[in-house]
Amino acid sequence: MYNNPFPYSNDNKRYYTISYYFKEKYHQKVAKVPLNAGFTCPNRDGSKSVGGCTFCSSKGSGDSILDFQESLEHQYEVGLERMRHKWPDCLGFAYFQSYTNTYAPLSKLKEIYDPFFNREDVTGIAIATRADCLKEDVIQYLEEQAKKKETWIELGLQSIHEKTMQACNRAHTTQELYDTLDRLANTSIHVCVHIMNGLPGESKEDMLETVIQLSKHKFDAIKIHMLHIIEGTKMAEQYKDTNFPLFSIEEYVDVVVDQLELLPPTCVIERVTGDGLAKDLIAPLWTIKKTIVANEIDKRMVKKDTWQGKKFGN
Repeated sequence: MYNNPFPYSNDNKRYYTISYYFKEKYHQKVAKVPLNAGFTCPNRDGSKSVGGCTFCSSKGSGDSILDFQESLEHQYEVGLERMRHKWPDCLGFAYFQSYTNTYAPLSKLKEIYDPFFNREDVTGIAIATRADCLKEDVIQYLEEQAKKKETWIELGLQSIHEKTMQACNRAHTTQELYDTLDRLANTSIHVCVHIMNGLPGESKEDMLETVIQLSKHKFDAIKIHMLHIIEGTKMAEQYKDTNFPLFSIEEYVDVVVDQLELLPPTCVIERVTGDGLAKDLIAPLWTIKKTIVANEIDKRMVKKDTWQGKKFGN
């Protein structure tokens, strides 16, 4: 094995993987079990807009949840069993993935989350939501729970550029995301931010600027996605109409490696590419092979002799 200059790694990765984070903390594999709690989003139900984000599937990014119409307890048990086929001794982490999982009154949220916070066999909880759907009483509730069990909030940013996100129908501002990060900064809640590369009209410089500006605020982890064109989405209609350009795997790897250099070295990298269901994926088809994408990122970092955070703050 070559000499790895990056301190938060015990293998060939030159960035801080979620696997490394969990193994350092719990000394064994931790698997996130995706769940669908039946929420919607304010840009779907007419509160702010309709249709949802133009790139998001009808299942609110929860396409991998096979038993989404069953109870949450059933979803969790089946999902964890599926994970344990791959990692027999893994711990379970409840991941409320689909739609906006704090888009309800606190009383309703407690009904959903309390059973999981109270389960001893649930290692932690991750809740995907929007920056404009975190009221103070919800933050206070999650802060109290976070003192007892590891708790994550996942926030969809995708891009800091307002023109891009207005076209994507996000229906909240980047400043709202920044303000939410600042509100969460002094709590016990961990925060993960999602960004997306390859959105229509954005240059490489725009994508790097997203990471630069985001890194001026406190957050604990990031998920880096490539834009997927998913059948049935508004983005798919736009793609079929205009055939706007999409990244090749080489272009994507180049952007991600440069973004990793700009991120804080202590930021956990939960993903370096995303997954869309193969049967619904229109393009780019190279994203189906996630392991190949990750391997190409590793090889590029070695070739450049670089690592996460090398240019952070420069």
